[in-house]
Amino acid sequence: MTSSSAVDRRDWDVPDRDCGLCPRLSAFIRENRTLHPDFYNAPVPSFGADPADVRLLIVGLAPGLRGANRTGRPFTGDFAGDLLYDTLVRQNFAVGTYNKSPDDGLALNQCRITNAVKCVPPENKPTGGEIRECNRFLASEISSIPDLKCILALGGVAHGAVLTTMQEKKSAYRFAHNAHHALSNGLMLVDSYHCSRYNTNTGRLTEDMFNDVFESIRRLLDT
Repeated sequence: MTSSSAVDRRDWDVPDRDCGLCPRLSAFIRENRTLHPDFYNAPVPSFGADPADVRLLIVGLAPGLRGANRTGRPFTGDFAGDLLYDTLVRQNFAVGTYNKSPDDGLALNQCRITNAVKCVPPENKPTGGEIRECNRFLASEISSIPDLKCILALGGVAHGAVLTTMQEKKSAYRFAHNAHHALSNGLMLVDSYHCSRYNTNTGRLTEDMFNDVFESIRRLLDT
């Protein structure tokens, strides 16, 4: 069992609290610091096991306004976190009880959670330029995990961001739910529909479908 921790600047490159690389996103955060002064309102650090113990990295899209942007922990405080963390506990990638708060004591086992874009975007929609600008941080984090075996991309944007990081040709790795892609560097990229309320409400993603993804990852890591 490994403990969970906030990102350590000694391990990989992370954006400053007042990062200005993406003017639209930094302006949106400044606006929300006025509207919601009790929110985290900054680039959200990754969360999970010590990099030396990580075998699975989960990559989401970006912090939600009233989720991670409010709490300061990925997928914490909104519906997507309810489904993600309950599934991680079920599949032994997490221990404890998720209580929608960064101080709930939940710990991740052999995995970390990060986002393709570190700052909350308006309407949950980052631009292509913002995704590319933030890719340097994802690349740095991935390179800092020595025994990484698998990356789970939650949604097509995360899928594309990972492929950009790996300098892979996107047309060679089509996004599809529960698809497994063997990358040229030996890592396995697994895709899932994003665990958003919209996807679950419309039936595009069910709890069973999401659980199947993690069962396949567990088998991959155990073989």
